[in-house]
Amino acid sequence: MTRPGPASRSAYRAFHAIPTRWKDNDALGHMNNAEYLSIIDTAVSLWQLDQGLSITGPDSLRFVVVETGIRFFAEAGFPDMIHAGLRIGHLGRSSFRYEVGLFRNDADTACTEGFFTMVLTDTQGRPTPLPKDVRKALSTLMM
Repeated sequence: MTRPGPASRSAYRAFHAIPTRWKDNDALGHMNNAEYLSIIDTAVSLWQLDQGLSITGPDSLRFVVVETGIRFFAEAGFPDMIHAGLRIGHLGRSSFRYEVGLFRNDADTACTEGFFTMVLTDTQGRPTPLPKDVRKALSTLMM
């Protein structure tokens, strides 16, 4: 099985710059695996806020992460500036998949690529259709 290589910045629609921190590094001097997912989660949350989508409080939508994954291509660590590129890989009736490429400093090739598949749920935890404004915002990240 051939593993696909990393994407370039041009494969993503929106970006957020997120600095690494000293505490992100492990004993080997590179970024701890869990920190990559934390950066991806932060980038997704920042993008949602930029779109006016409430992520906390009584007006927030109930997005549930049902699948996540990550592929590593090159190390990152403090003091790198990570540029997180976002795109939508799937947009369904109640679910969608954020795909995020992490780029070290000025690199054009992703050092890491990850994804979150999310489902909008009602207060009982059942899938519910995405509202038109959410679908419209997500569609801006489609390639």
